[in-house]
Amino acid sequence: MNKVRKAILIVILAGTLLMAGCNSNSTPQVPEVPEGSNQAPDFQLQTPDGQDISLSNLRGKPVLINFWATRCPPCIYEMPFLQQVYEEWSGKGLVVLAINSEDSASKISEFMQSNNFSFTALLDPGGSIALKYGIRYIPTTFLINKDGIIQGIKTGPFQSKEEIEAGIRTVFPS
Repeated sequence: MNKVRKAILIVILAGTLLMAGCNSNSTPQVPEVPEGSNQAPDFQLQTPDGQDISLSNLRGKPVLINFWATRCPPCIYEMPFLQQVYEEWSGKGLVVLAINSEDSASKISEFMQSNNFSFTALLDPGGSIALKYGIRYIPTTFLINKDGIIQGIKTGPFQSKEEIEAGIRTVFPS
């Protein structure tokens, strides 16, 4: 009986540590933005192949920013939904950016290619942009309108394409 208890405790502890690293809490968090504003902090990051992407250069387009890592099962779970949304909404102007602070360029490239994900992945070495956005748990997703204003924040994985689309509608003009 003692071995069974020990095994149960190990499983509970492992699950707790996993969730602490990724957390699937969906309570909105306020990013570090200038007081009185919901302006999304600007950044310039590179894709794994070295292309520079700047948020300010995307002004005029709605943007979905997802903070993630390859070690995070909830992040991986929602990636196919992000791809579906990208395929359907990019033609309408939506930009999907997946920002990764933990993995190397080669690991991100390999992950994106092996899973046939075609939305833009960005490198945030050292996590300075994640810090600017107040990221405490991944995945965390920001929905930003064409004027660069944050319209929604979701901490935790999306459960479906439809759930993402409900949020996306808030950043598209009526």
